[in-house]
Amino acid sequence: MAKNFNGLLIKFFDNLPAKQSPVRLISYNQRRDLSNTKPNIKKCEEMKKLNWFYNHHLIDISAAKPMVKIHPSNLLFIQKAQDAKHLIRSAQYLQKELPIRISHRINGFRHLPFIVACNPTILAVHELYIRAFYLISEHEPVLDLESEKRFSQMLRRLLDAHKDVVTQLAEGFRECRKYIENEEMITYFLDDTLTSRLGMRILVEHHLELHDEKPNHIGIINTTMRPKDLIEKWCLAVKSLSEHKYSRSPDFKLNGHLNCSFPYIETALDYIIPELLKNSVRATVESHIDSACLPPITITIANNARDFVIRISDRGGGMPEEMVSKILKYHYSTVNESPEDDRLDGGLFGSMMRNDYSSPMAGFGFGLPTSRAYAEYLSGSLTIVSMHGTGTDIYLRLKHINGHSDGFKI
Repeated sequence: MAKNFNGLLIKFFDNLPAKQSPVRLISYNQRRDLSNTKPNIKKCEEMKKLNWFYNHHLIDISAAKPMVKIHPSNLLFIQKAQDAKHLIRSAQYLQKELPIRISHRINGFRHLPFIVACNPTILAVHELYIRAFYLISEHEPVLDLESEKRFSQMLRRLLDAHKDVVTQLAEGFRECRKYIENEEMITYFLDDTLTSRLGMRILVEHHLELHDEKPNHIGIINTTMRPKDLIEKWCLAVKSLSEHKYSRSPDFKLNGHLNCSFPYIETALDYIIPELLKNSVRATVESHIDSACLPPITITIANNARDFVIRISDRGGGMPEEMVSKILKYHYSTVNESPEDDRLDGGLFGSMMRNDYSSPMAGFGFGLPTSRAYAEYLSGSLTIVSMHGTGTDIYLRLKHINGHSDGFKI
């Protein structure tokens, strides 16, 4: 059986395009099965590449170490030193912590099912993480401001290289969707990978933002964040996209605690809010395609000492009860279930949503599941209440980070 598998695998390698190196096409748990292959110079070279790709002793050691999580209040109350030693301390923490977190993610890729791990798009993300691990691990020690500056420049380049990871994962898992048998394992992998990525981006961006003297900010934390301002920013963006695509858009009405402000990290909200809004907009437009007027989308903000809640209410027709649980699962999308009307194209509307945090998720089935994972990572929740035939209410509940509650840890 093993010999038959090896023969098929080598034949598979021989038919690959040159750019798809065999080094990327076998899982961590199965690479040892190749040791019985007949001696051949070409095949031996392939085996060396495979062995290099999966035999990273430093990654194995790092993956065995626990992560050191930080409460956001530690970032909020950071003391800036006149001699900029706080930048050096922050960089030293990242230089030690990031390789551990990255190695945990690499370990997750290694244990994906073989046929999923072989997907070139997913493998490309896997390789990004391996490269990032060595770039950070092998960087010169941060001892002074000059070395900190070089370290920060390298982190900026890595952030840029990894900006499309969510989209790549969505594309990769869509391509191999029919081969996935264990949905629970894939959900666990994606939740872990995406939330870990969010945590690392928060830490890196916080360090980089510490260099700037931005009003009402401590690093990445906006000390006077007004949910109303953030929501209005994304309402304008989504409304503009809807008008560009459909030549119309529902209005947005805000109510509740519109004047509240508090410290918060906007990074995750810059992903979650537009995802929720564009789902409500698409449902509203599609369910009122022949109506002269579109019902408005109502957004309510509620704030208290422990947490804050954002409710988005639309009159987009709602959905059947059995669909509510499905839309929070990866790979499931309502785009393909849109009314067949040449005036509608949910996939194209989704593909127009491009910025640092809101990737083109419509059609991939990643938007709402990723938003749910982010909300839970932030010690919050994302709840959907639908009235089939009328509309849908989405409740985003998140805890404050000012230390008055047992909020999340990064």
